[in-house]
Amino acid sequence: MYDQPRWAREAAVPILAGLIWLWCAASFGVVGFTFSLIPGVLLLGSGASLLFWPGDDRITQFAALGGLLGVPLALPVFLVSGFGLGVVLVGFSAAAFVAAGVAAIRQEPHVPHVPAPTLDLRTAAQVGVDEALLATMVLTRRSPWGRERDRILREAEQARAVFAGHGWLDKPADYHRTPPELARVAVTHGRTIGIDYEEWSFESGYEPAEDEPARERWLSYGPNRTAYARVLRARAADRPWLVCFHGYQMGWPLTDVAAFQRVWRRHDLNVVLPVLPLHGPRKVGRRSGDGFLDGDILNSVHAEAQAMWDARRILSYLRAQGAPGIGVFGLSLGGYNTALLASLDAGLACAIPGIPATDFSRLIWRHGAPLELRSVEHHGFRRAIADEVLRVVSPLELEPRVPQEHRAIFAGTADRLVPPDQVHDLWEHWGRPRIHWYQGGHMTFLMDPRVERLIGETLRGAGLV
Repeated sequence: MYDQPRWAREAAVPILAGLIWLWCAASFGVVGFTFSLIPGVLLLGSGASLLFWPGDDRITQFAALGGLLGVPLALPVFLVSGFGLGVVLVGFSAAAFVAAGVAAIRQEPHVPHVPAPTLDLRTAAQVGVDEALLATMVLTRRSPWGRERDRILREAEQARAVFAGHGWLDKPADYHRTPPELARVAVTHGRTIGIDYEEWSFESGYEPAEDEPARERWLSYGPNRTAYARVLRARAADRPWLVCFHGYQMGWPLTDVAAFQRVWRRHDLNVVLPVLPLHGPRKVGRRSGDGFLDGDILNSVHAEAQAMWDARRILSYLRAQGAPGIGVFGLSLGGYNTALLASLDAGLACAIPGIPATDFSRLIWRHGAPLELRSVEHHGFRRAIADEVLRVVSPLELEPRVPQEHRAIFAGTADRLVPPDQVHDLWEHWGRPRIHWYQGGHMTFLMDPRVERLIGETLRGAGLV
């Protein structure tokens, strides 16, 4: 953490930007006034909060969102009120966006063995992207209250007792049953961003154990019972395979193919993109990913257990087809699944968790609203309960089975979605394999060419390229 002055200087930027927006709002007519309130209120409110009540992560998130929204909302001003005022509003909105990134970097504690993020314009802008994305998640996520909150607590307590009785808390690997081999898949074809892909589908067959809490509720999620994967074929014959896990709220052809098409093009591998439970065509909520990381602990456990079940069935299918070698690579939530699969399958050639989450409980408590967390704790839900129950699907509790020299990790020094302490813990647990810390946030890893270099060297070292 950088030294924080009592009065954060960067707070002046969103305060001034918000005042300018609100001062000008009355001259834009009724419609213009209404839209001007969005950046004006967000910037002034978050700027004042940053000045007087610093420390709450959501302050910088909404400052970044206000600045980001202010730029496109200021474009009509060029036509309505002239070039000068348009430049002022765009400039102050962009400056507030960057100031939010600076404030976010300043207030993040430093993690030992992790390079300190640089306080420059480029890094601050990248962090601003993370902050704005987190603000949209805060605004759109559904929080458990009342009976639903009580159900989550009851199920977690029951699960802790069941898992302890089976010995799974002491030996988490035993929780994961070996799935039956996958004999056939249904194949359809699609095209996105100019790339042809195959879509595989098959009946997942995953079921929680008979005495596990929430078993019937989980099985009632009809769309989730069919597993999907997209496949990008290599140009050359008999090429190795790379299993690529997508991130949270992805799972659609456009997002997943776009995320991994570079490694496919650059290394001419067969790439298989499993769709994680509750994502894409498997979603059961309003958005892709709803229920996976919303604080419903048993949902997170069953989603991860099913993700591993489905992935291991896909591995069996690839091996039955004569795959000459298989590696695994994932981003964010996909990095978590990469690390977990590397602890359950001994036949993988390499494992590359990118910007990986590693501790769901810690993430929930970090990104949860303070009022919501106080409410659940007041009703008896302690983080220690979540920590214990989630052990059975934690890559930090299982030993990696991929050789140490074929493990590699990359992460951002200023990542706000998956803070560096999460990645550091995996690096330590994995015996400190090769790791690259790039200067930036969660969404901008491709801006550093050394990330691609690390991926390529790991694939070559494992004999896949």
